Amino acid sequence: MTLRLDYLKHADPLPLQALTAISGYLHESDPDPQLLSLMELRASQLNGCAYCIDMHSKDLLALETPLPRILLLPAWREANVYSPAERAALAWTEAVTRLPDGEILDRCYGELTEHFSPRAITRLTFVLVAINSWNRLNVAFGREPGQYRPGDLDGAMKHALERFADLRDTTGRSTP
Repeated sequence: MTLRLDYLKHADPLPLQALTAISGYLHESDPDPQLLSLMELRASQLNGCAYCIDMHSKDLLALETPLPRILLLPAWREANVYSPAERAALAWTEAVTRLPDGEILDRCYGELTEHFSPRAITRLTFVLVAINSWNRLNVAFGREPGQYRPGDLDGAMKHALERFADLRDTTGRSTP
């Protein structure tokens, strides 16, 4: 892939910080980073985002995820290495990423409710909103894979979260 535009250098900083803050918040607020990374990797596979596939594969390895759970992800329905809750989250990942008809979304949502609270479902869905946004930026602008190392974005996410906490404090509004 050829880099078309380095959007990190040319974009207005506020939208990037907002998206980074959302990603950082979601990763800090979820007790299962492996599930989030599996969902991010699966969405990135569906979207053909080489940069994010590289990133989330490396993140999963850093979390000491067994290799079959990473390698079998494209065939998760046929692989016995995922729990029922993970299967429901992966089905939701595919449904939200592809946005099929309402019947499929209804079925996937029903399966999800068997394993997750409404708050957790909302959080998981925001994970998908964020990763699909990152995928679209990276694919559109041709961001090259291979340079990412686990932890590279920790500082940026922390800074973005602090920036938005500062904005919230100055407006007097609190987060829901």
